[in-house]
Amino acid sequence: MPGFELFGDKERDEVNDVLNSGVLMRYGFDGKRNGHWKAKELEQALAKRMKVNHAQLVSSGTAALTVAMASAGVGAGDEVILPTFTFVASFEAVLALGAVPILVDIDDTLTLEPKAVEKAITSKTKVIMPVHMCGSMANLRALKDLCDKHNLLLLEDACQAIGGTYEGKPLGSYGDLGCFSFDYVKTITCGEGGALITNDDAYYKNADHYSDHGHDHIGSDRGAEDHPFLGYNYRISELHAAVGVAQLKKLDTFLGIQEKNYNILKKELSTIPEITFRTVPENGVENYSFISFFLPTEDQARKVHASLSKAGVDACFYWYDNNWHYHRKWAHLKHLKTLSFLPSKVYDQLPNYDKADFSKSDHWMGRTISCLIKLGWTKDEVHQRAETMAKTIRENL
Repeated sequence: MPGFELFGDKERDEVNDVLNSGVLMRYGFDGKRNGHWKAKELEQALAKRMKVNHAQLVSSGTAALTVAMASAGVGAGDEVILPTFTFVASFEAVLALGAVPILVDIDDTLTLEPKAVEKAITSKTKVIMPVHMCGSMANLRALKDLCDKHNLLLLEDACQAIGGTYEGKPLGSYGDLGCFSFDYVKTITCGEGGALITNDDAYYKNADHYSDHGHDHIGSDRGAEDHPFLGYNYRISELHAAVGVAQLKKLDTFLGIQEKNYNILKKELSTIPEITFRTVPENGVENYSFISFFLPTEDQARKVHASLSKAGVDACFYWYDNNWHYHRKWAHLKHLKTLSFLPSKVYDQLPNYDKADFSKSDHWMGRTISCLIKLGWTKDEVHQRAETMAKTIRENL
């Protein structure tokens, strides 16, 4: 991770197909595109790779979450349960629909803690949204059981975990809907882009329409298409899809490199008795895009993180102080800033996160360091990095 590290001739060939046709839009202009339909091609390949019936490309991972929820009927006042550790896009997509994000604690998987989820379910709950942060997953079986028990949707935010599996199923395909991001720093990239996947015909049909101003896409004459319902512009371009066509073909190669590099780092770090590693649920296989581990205390985690940076070990993250990925720094949500556009009924329904007790999440995140696994490292660079990390950590414990 990320896929741009191994960008090359295959991506350029796919993009040149689009440039040579001159048709950059994914819809219409049938006679001019020389038979090239890159978005359709990527959707078909993605659905096959994820073992689902449908895939819908959109302009970003955020758009994928928004379209997925809208397509399943999530709207004003509905509650969506999601973890305290995620990217801000997860709750932004919820708010964009006038729905209410309900944050709950994480556990040692760094994702949703099932008991906390069950405690948060109310008559207004519509969705449970596990977020597979840093390449690994929650206890999806327990969350699926809760969804079945309470008649809720299971929406997987798999934007950081493409290629991982749970109970033999690709992440994103286990729930009712799954979402991916293909932005510039993801395991496979389109530059910008995203997708949702589902086996539900109605959700797919709604997503296809909603992501393009409500167009029903019946017939080849775009001007004659009907508008069954209100929609928005979340279209991906053919240029972005073209990059994704080439990148998806490389996914297994990327995953293999990530796993190899991950295992080298983990083997070396495992020699340090004070370190424990993030829990991967039974029957789960992460995509190895990050290696995440716990230090004994918050103070030690802070010290180790700072020392790793000084030692030249880049791309290691201390999420506890991160502005984008952990609840502690989400001032715009906690202080209700810039949310005046919401209907008063929805605004008044938002919890007061400025006073919420997420000490259980803090227990884990305060001690966590996550390091990105890069694709472009040479064998020597990986081993040198592992040795430097282990040496630095030992010196600071």
